[in-house]
Amino acid sequence: MSFTVFLGNLPAWVTKDDILSWLRAENLVADEVKVIRNPETQESKGFAFIDAPNRDEMDSIIRRFDRAPLEDRILRANPALPPRPKGARPAAVAGPSIAGPSMERPRRGGKKHRKPRQVSPQSAFAEELAKAL
Repeated sequence: MSFTVFLGNLPAWVTKDDILSWLRAENLVADEVKVIRNPETQESKGFAFIDAPNRDEMDSIIRRFDRAPLEDRILRANPALPPRPKGARPAAVAGPSIAGPSMERPRRGGKKHRKPRQVSPQSAFAEELAKAL
């Protein structure tokens, strides 16, 4: 079982050594710290992963760093989610569209022509009532 903490909203200047020194100052233990960087520019992406030796240590790290202020930011710390397989889409995007056909773009050429929206008597009454109040 993994005891990895996601530490987010970090300023770009934060390094692995900075995080390790913060942990030592709080008497917290980490097996490994990895600051995630852009592979092309080596600039920090603003988040890191901290591997804790056990659940208690993971919970202590989260309690200490979640919502902690750093410069003009508020840090986020929570249990890390397992990595997605390469090429997998996020869960919110995967699967059939829940928007329905009216929200889809036209497949080929031209625009979809829609009829003007007709107001039902019930909604017209609700609009009149809202105006009166």
